[in-house]
Amino acid sequence: QVQLVESGGGLVQAGGSLRLSCAATGPIFSIDVMAWYRQPPGKERELVAGITRGGSATYVHSVKGRFTISRDDAKNMVYLQMNSLKPEDTAAYYCNADIRESLIRRRGYWGQGTQVTVST
Repeated sequence: QVQLVESGGGLVQAGGSLRLSCAATGPIFSIDVMAWYRQPPGKERELVAGITRGGSATYVHSVKGRFTISRDDAKNMVYLQMNSLKPEDTAAYYCNADIRESLIRRRGYWGQGTQVTVST
């Protein structure tokens, strides 16, 4: 079955950087939009960044200029480079992908999440 597995989270000081990775595995025909969401403690999950198959990216306002989303379709991977991290970026980060297992079988998948903690 299709799975998304994130990696790269951890503890970092404010101003530091982290790079999150997400690998999609299983019977994949193609992947449309890939995205990163985050859920801070006690808050709702929010979209951080998304990228289309053509490479068009969108970001939530609070991370523009600091975060960069990218993808490698040959490896079925999506990345989130996070620079100038702030304590308010602390959250569980989740990978999301719109995956086609065939021309007619398509659904969204979530990873299990990776924790990012930014200390002052």
